[in-house]
Amino acid sequence: VQLQASGGGLVQPGGSLRLSCTASGPIIAINTMGWYRQAPGKGRELVAVSASFGSPNYGDSVKGRFAISRDNAENTVSLQMNSLKPEDMAVYYCAADLSGFAGSSWPLYDYWGQGTQVTVSS
Repeated sequence: VQLQASGGGLVQPGGSLRLSCTASGPIIAINTMGWYRQAPGKGRELVAVSASFGSPNYGDSVKGRFAISRDNAENTVSLQMNSLKPEDMAVYYCAADLSGFAGSSWPLYDYWGQGTQVTVSS
């Protein structure tokens, strides 16, 4: 299974970006897909994840500004990021969990995308 992320880039504070991630390969079913991020010198942080059933789970720092959406039929997940702040600047990673056990625990995710850089700067 491969995850291909796209959509990162440079944006001014207060601006918006949309990230997308598509899973490909011998996929039977993906339970949870979502996004984590990692800024220089910091650990991996939950941004938003979406399980096959139930409500999405958002990191506290992005609630009300970011929105995750998912197309199960296409094995894609997107992240709409609004009102971006300099502290949102990081490498954003798409992640997929097949079993449903990972939840918001990033070490338990089965597959990771290559990461896409989001830079928020004026």
